[in-house]
Amino acid sequence: MKRIRKERDRLLRRLARVAGLTGSFATLACLLVPGTLPGQALVIAILAVVAVGVLVWFATERDGLLLPAGVVVGSIVAVATIGAAPGSDPIALVAISTMAGVTAASTAIPLVVRPGGGILVSCLGGAVLGTLVLLAALGDTAPAPALVTLAGWTIAAALGVWLDRAIARTGERIAEVGRAHEAERLASEREAQQRQDARMLHDTVLATLSLLAHSGIGVGPAALRQQAGDDARLLRLLRLGAPLDPGADAMFSPDPGADELGTTFESVRQRFSRMGLDVNWHGAGQLALPRDTLDALLGALGECLENVRRHSGVQEADVTVTDDEQTVRAMVSDAGSGFAPDAVDAARLGFAESVVGRLHAVGGRARVFSSPGAGTTVMLEVPKP
Repeated sequence: MKRIRKERDRLLRRLARVAGLTGSFATLACLLVPGTLPGQALVIAILAVVAVGVLVWFATERDGLLLPAGVVVGSIVAVATIGAAPGSDPIALVAISTMAGVTAASTAIPLVVRPGGGILVSCLGGAVLGTLVLLAALGDTAPAPALVTLAGWTIAAALGVWLDRAIARTGERIAEVGRAHEAERLASEREAQQRQDARMLHDTVLATLSLLAHSGIGVGPAALRQQAGDDARLLRLLRLGAPLDPGADAMFSPDPGADELGTTFESVRQRFSRMGLDVNWHGAGQLALPRDTLDALLGALGECLENVRRHSGVQEADVTVTDDEQTVRAMVSDAGSGFAPDAVDAARLGFAESVVGRLHAVGGRARVFSSPGAGTTVMLEVPKP
């Protein structure tokens, strides 16, 4: 809102500059018509109008009261000089009207929106109008310029108030849009976090519980205890709200280069080795990836290997990692029983969420190649930074 008010003030000052300079040039043009004023009065009036034009320029450069007051005082001097000159031409009435009703009135546009601006504008406009009424009472000018001046100040003040309120309404609508956008962003973040937590639980805790439900067939007691311990540490982190991986970047590597669970391929290989699935590594050595991309790739890779362990009927899988300038690809292959991808029930969300959804969140994708009796190959792709 502070920036909106600043831009509002700048707009009002620019409008005041255009109106003020237009009135000054119009007044000057009237004075330069031959016969409008006698010699000495003409020189004084021209100097006063030029001085007012300069004051208008500087008064609309920045916020303040002194220079706008100077514009009004200079306009009064110019009006008094023109109106009091003996033998002045009728065109002088037009000059007085433009000077008092346009140039001087332009100061009302930015001043009326200030605190106490209505009183300030009334005082300044009253001073100009009083000068014209006095000249009319003395018989030096007609009453028409006073009416034009009253109308000019009224229009200028009304324009300033209208623009102020219109900009305020626009600012409120922008704020509403901003609040709606923020609420939508928070809701999206919460949904993404919930989906991530659900994937994490599906790939770890629920997988362990599934093993226990089937009496740990094919997995030794020590491996089950180790897996349960890893899951318990993960649950503690989730319960305490601690970030699972605070770093921004990580290294995708076949070697155990870190102690944290899930940061290297070796941690994935060891997990499935405990559960009776041998994983053979082929391809690239180390790949620097953003932390969220690495987590998505390793998570999807782990889910693919879990599917091999559960459904393929074999105890060995191959993982091949390649990369180019834009993409990292991990291919998970097994020589198991295979399946028909089109026959998979759409209600089963394990692959859809833990693999496809996880990669989609970081701009990646997954493709499945399989047929009954011919094994399965899953291609995982994630973009490089």
